Amino acid sequence: MRLPIAISTILVASLGLSTPVISQPPIQVAQKLASTSFVLEQFKINYRLWRRKNISNYRYEFTRSCYCSPKSTEPVIIEVRNGVTTSITYKDAKKPVDKGLFQKYNTIPKLFNIIKNAFIQKADNLTVQYNPILGYPTQINIDYDNQRTDDTIFFTISNLQQIE
Repeated sequence: MRLPIAISTILVASLGLSTPVISQPPIQVAQKLASTSFVLEQFKINYRLWRRKNISNYRYEFTRSCYCSPKSTEPVIIEVRNGVTTSITYKDAKKPVDKGLFQKYNTIPKLFNIIKNAFIQKADNLTVQYNPILGYPTQINIDYDNQRTDDTIFFTISNLQQIE
């Protein structure tokens, strides 16, 4: 006879403990997007930092996510010497790629131009992260028009290494 009472008491108590949690408003996860002037100021600071470092021989890993051909979304290694792209190879297959697929993104200055053009075109959403030491962009997310689903691009730039 005591067992059903004990079980009932535990159930009622557990429901009572969870009631305040259920009735509280949800935690707001989304953060307000950075203002355009802040993003533009960050762009200027990091672009100057990159230029001041004067790195003309480097390689980096580049990945693009977009509504485009699968061959252009595979991670690649881009090598630049004297400011000119010398090779682009698929990271996993180590095979050369069609350079035309990456012509707009094959140097760090060209990636800065992509960001600058997003400002000029007044993209609805532009989020950029930069390497704090060298200033180059490490992630670029651009949504030119919030009303369209096929115009969003996302780039990841990683493992940049200065080479001789």
